[in-house]
Amino acid sequence: MIATFGPGGNGDWFYADGKKSTLQSPGWLKEKGLDAFEYEAGNGITGGEATLRAIGEKAREHGILMSLHAPYYISLSGVEEEKRLGSIDYIQKSLWAAELLGADTVVIHSGSAAKITREEGMRLSVDTLTRVAEAVGNTPIHLGIETMGKVNQLGTLAEVIEQCRVSPIYAPVVDFGHLNARNIGGAFPDCDSYRRVFDEIACALGDGYAQNLHCHFSMIEYTRAGEKRHLTFADSTYGPAFEPLAEAIVREGVAPRIICESAGTQAEDALFMKHTLLNMMK
Repeated sequence: MIATFGPGGNGDWFYADGKKSTLQSPGWLKEKGLDAFEYEAGNGITGGEATLRAIGEKAREHGILMSLHAPYYISLSGVEEEKRLGSIDYIQKSLWAAELLGADTVVIHSGSAAKITREEGMRLSVDTLTRVAEAVGNTPIHLGIETMGKVNQLGTLAEVIEQCRVSPIYAPVVDFGHLNARNIGGAFPDCDSYRRVFDEIACALGDGYAQNLHCHFSMIEYTRAGEKRHLTFADSTYGPAFEPLAEAIVREGVAPRIICESAGTQAEDALFMKHTLLNMMK
């Protein structure tokens, strides 16, 4: 097994090549040498059944691994119970779309703690996740809980691991740029700091979760409050650097899927990461 790479959504390169529809994405990604694609539904599931199914068929045809980013308005820790429990319906609809796409992972934000304590936020999020698990049953699609970049959000690695303990259907989605941003740029100075992420997940949840970790990676500008905005790999100020992660992947013998969320250059930067890792493995 080997790490796989792809973009989150369609970037500038895709459109510069004259492409217009996500239906064209799988073939285009294969042509460029990439392996994966995350369907971005942050603003809601807008695609119809026929369209989603057709994209899934194209992905299978071209060997592109699929995931889906669920709507941003899902609120695992919302203080208004009606809105919080409404997230169950949004997650179920995301699973419906993921099945049509042939996606194996639905990425969900871990929740906010802006107006409540982190302890209360975690209690509410665990309650929501428990109800979701009861509603969806033993789905083969992983519900991925994402580490987050703002300090007032839930989403430290420890918090995400705790949320994933609710049910085996949950798996961590580690956004290395987010973790770096919420730690004011000090999270990943070297290979060992990346290795600790895989080790912590393996110890807490099992080797399988670490071996096939679903990841996001991008350079992210940050302030004292954490994440400010996504950048491109041209950034040389904020980081984090990918090369130490590539070394960690080789040394740990893991095969993560890494989705790049750069600002417009997500395909180019995903390809850079793939080539960097392959060169390191020679």
